[in-house]
Amino acid sequence: MAKLVPNPLHAALGDALRTVEPLIQEIESGIETPYRDFHEGKVWSGPTAKQFDAQLVQHRTRVRGAGEKIISDLQRTLAITPRQVSEEEAKMIKQRYGLP
Repeated sequence: MAKLVPNPLHAALGDALRTVEPLIQEIESGIETPYRDFHEGKVWSGPTAKQFDAQLVQHRTRVRGAGEKIISDLQRTLAITPRQVSEEEAKMIKQRYGLP
């Protein structure tokens, strides 16, 4: 039986998830604050503000949906990626993805 070693792809996916999660939270927070301020009614009102609000809601929805999809895809891929592989598989994975 071949000796099993840590899967470099599993490690890389974990690193990617740990890197991306706080960035997505920052992006979501960046749109949430103006959204909340705008909806408190203290920023702007009138017909043009209503048009802007519709666009802001649409962008907020897209940002949040995209962030959730990125995190979900990384988590799903990480969950199905084996933690350990044979030494030969590890070498091939490193070559294929340019991992150290």
